[in-house]
Amino acid sequence: MMTLTNNTACAAMLRLVTATLVAVAAFSAPAAETTAPKTALKAKAPADAADVRVLTCNIRVALTSDTLTGHGWEQRRDACVQVIHKQKADIVCLQEVLREQINDLQKAMPEYAVFGFAGPEMDYEGKEYRLIAKNPIMYNRERFTLLVGGNYWLSETPLIGGSISWGSARARNLSWVRLKDNKTGHEFRVMNTHLDHITQQARMKQIELVLKESGQYAADFPQILTGDFNANVRNDVIKTVLSSGWTDTWQAIHGDKDAGFTVHGFLGPAYKPKKVRPYMKIDFVFVRGAVTPVETHIIRDEVNGVYPSDHYFVSADVKL
Repeated sequence: MMTLTNNTACAAMLRLVTATLVAVAAFSAPAAETTAPKTALKAKAPADAADVRVLTCNIRVALTSDTLTGHGWEQRRDACVQVIHKQKADIVCLQEVLREQINDLQKAMPEYAVFGFAGPEMDYEGKEYRLIAKNPIMYNRERFTLLVGGNYWLSETPLIGGSISWGSARARNLSWVRLKDNKTGHEFRVMNTHLDHITQQARMKQIELVLKESGQYAADFPQILTGDFNANVRNDVIKTVLSSGWTDTWQAIHGDKDAGFTVHGFLGPAYKPKKVRPYMKIDFVFVRGAVTPVETHIIRDEVNGVYPSDHYFVSADVKL
């Protein structure tokens, strides 16, 4: 057996540390180019693919101010549960979720397992949004097996909980899971996020980070990206997603037809924005790799006049 000298051992250790730092830097830095291989758009679901229904839901963070106007979480919680239950989704991706909200949803829908809420414990400062809303993923616990999952923050330091960069108004994060479909044995990945609502620069940097991280996977590996992007289909944020090998499920089914708005301020069709603009859909389900969009809808349901959120939810049926 060969024994390393002290100098040789030090050199070997230095090389290891350097390689590690390079790897971390590559993960942390936003991508300058986010173009995926062209084959990503050509990939199709396998012949034995099964249908999976995905629901993306910005449920509106629980706010005391909303309670005062009749739209608090406790006043619309049951409506939220009923609307989600009615869709019979296999996977439910949630945005703007605080602890009390995920506890209520877990209790009401035990058929789903939940990933992406717990820890690290940086939620200690004040109330409401200072608690840092999360983007958990709920999946049917009988249909799917969780293989691995993770979270990262949309910042220059994605491994530091609650970190903020690029002028983002709040700390933004992404949850992801890699699941195995127990019906087919196929593996796929689901990512769920919420981009900044104030600045375009923050949104662009945040989505570049997401695309760089997801771009590490083979072009044909099935991935699903959901969330509130605070940008419409004509925004450079969404254009960057599409140019990086992702497909908008709505566009794949409906073409360039305007979907209308998905934010409605608890008013439903009575909502009248200050500036009426086309293409106000900002909630999306994107797919990449061996995933085929089959059907998609904007869920405009209410329960006895109560809307579950200030957003409409969006569903997408895909084959994978």
